[in-house]
Amino acid sequence: MANTVSSKKRIRQTTRKTERNKKARSRFKTFIKTARDQVQSKAKTSPESVKQAISELAKAASKGIIHKKNAARRISRLQTSLNGMSAAPVAAAPAPKAAAAKAAKAAPKAAAAPKAVKAKASKK
Repeated sequence: MANTVSSKKRIRQTTRKTERNKKARSRFKTFIKTARDQVQSKAKTSPESVKQAISELAKAASKGIIHKKNAARRISRLQTSLNGMSAAPVAAAPAPKAAAAKAAKAAPKAAAAPKAVKAKASKK
């Protein structure tokens, strides 16, 4: 147990802050849960609920309840789920083209590599 006056005061401060942070954490978790449920059910009000959840997360981060990067990660995931709700069929189509383009770019590099090796060998 704490012996000094200052350590006893720190314990009192910590308990007050913990209670306040619990309330705020519960609040933004509720907003996140509501937003996720609405996005999954594809409700028309899901953009508004995501906006409210983002606002609550930003407030919690600014007050130091959660870390700023933690809030950014949660916000990003909410936005991705919301964007995926409306653009899911469109996003799946370009994937084969991207793979083919990468393969086409890699082929000239593979052909150019032996020439560079030969050039180095001839300089020696």
